[in-house]
Amino acid sequence: MKWAGGKGRLLAQLEPLLPPGVERMRHVEPFVGGGALFFARGPQRALLADVNPELINAYRAIRDEPGAVIAALEALAPGHCKERYYQVRERYNAGGQAPLERAALFVYLNKTCFNGLHRVNRKGEFNVPFGRYKNPRIVNAEGIAAASEVLQGADIRCDGFEALVESAKPGDFVYFDPPYEPVSRTSSFTSYARGGFSQEDQRRLRDVYAALDKRGCKLMLSNSDVPFIRELYAGWNVDIVRAARAINSNPNGRGKVAEVVVRNY
Repeated sequence: MKWAGGKGRLLAQLEPLLPPGVERMRHVEPFVGGGALFFARGPQRALLADVNPELINAYRAIRDEPGAVIAALEALAPGHCKERYYQVRERYNAGGQAPLERAALFVYLNKTCFNGLHRVNRKGEFNVPFGRYKNPRIVNAEGIAAASEVLQGADIRCDGFEALVESAKPGDFVYFDPPYEPVSRTSSFTSYARGGFSQEDQRRLRDVYAALDKRGCKLMLSNSDVPFIRELYAGWNVDIVRAARAINSNPNGRGKVAEVVVRNY
């Protein structure tokens, strides 16, 4: 999946920060998004969660019926154009599809919308405009098959991060990649699902981080390098990574920006 804030370009900086012995730990991600770190690692055991039900439905369909997802995408791909994109978006927002068909619509929109964003309005409707790609790879059969194989050992849940208080176990490796705290009033992009992600949510997340630290989980968290986040996690180890950012209405706001990686080890 394409995903705003995805960690594909940061893997070379994140992997050296993983805890010793991580290959023997269960991989837990409560904000799975595009799952770049999970798919790069390919752990045998995982708990993946997100509050976005469409994303979770897509991952379950890819895990359980990859061939059917590929076939549904092959039916959608011919004749792709701007008009077709908006027809598919309207169909998707109307709802009523079976889970597998809906997963294919979700993947189609993810591959063809502007910058791979997932944004919804107050009604919960997907409202990202058409992406002007010359030849988007709508059907990636090899990628779907590979993703399905990695997902076989994953428990995939539509749930919020606070559910981890009940589910995470001592010795788990938990990676938090929440919607980031805005670095300015104009840079906020937290509308992955209805309700956004407020500073109060960030505080609740810090409380979950502290609880799992006491439980004996190995924790790593990514967020913006801003004073508010540094204050929240002042009691833990903080590293800096440099991330490329392409999603900004102001071209001067694009480029490499600093992010924090908070660890309890």
